[in-house]
Amino acid sequence: AQTTVKKLFTIDQAVKAKEALIKAVYGAAFDFVVKKINNSIKEEGSEGSTGASSRNLTGMSNNAYIGVLDIFGFESFQINNFEQLCINYTNEALQQQFNKYVFKLEQQEYEKEGILWKYISFPDNQDVLDLIDAKHIGLLAILDEQCMVAQGREGQLAGTFYNKCSKHVRFVASSTQRVNHKF
Repeated sequence: AQTTVKKLFTIDQAVKAKEALIKAVYGAAFDFVVKKINNSIKEEGSEGSTGASSRNLTGMSNNAYIGVLDIFGFESFQINNFEQLCINYTNEALQQQFNKYVFKLEQQEYEKEGILWKYISFPDNQDVLDLIDAKHIGLLAILDEQCMVAQGREGQLAGTFYNKCSKHVRFVASSTQRVNHKF
């Protein structure tokens, strides 16, 4: 016997439910594809002389696996949510590490060793990271502080962002956004 359940949604609820479904289906499909690829490249008999199998980052007992890293930096959407901020922040931090080790430190080493080379310019995103994660004045610190305030409100959070971050070159909000406590 099949049962059908109908639930009426407002347009906003229906849009959010649709987005949640799309996100879940995409996540499950991505996990499925990665698992299939990992299984197809799995090395048989990768056990060492002790009889214990080697483990990689995925927990699989082999030496080959697929991993995905996206470091394209900040994306602009009509509306960004907290999850997207965390993803973008992580990407920016990874990009900064990459720049530090591939460009900054290598070029310093070349100079130290007297190697002739042509300077490679690259964007330095440290100011973006500082805006987000600086102690006491970064966006995440302010958000954390506001979460601890009894009956904190979005308007209070926006006002605190404006007060503490408005002088930062990367923090931009129009007069209309400030009046409406929006970004």
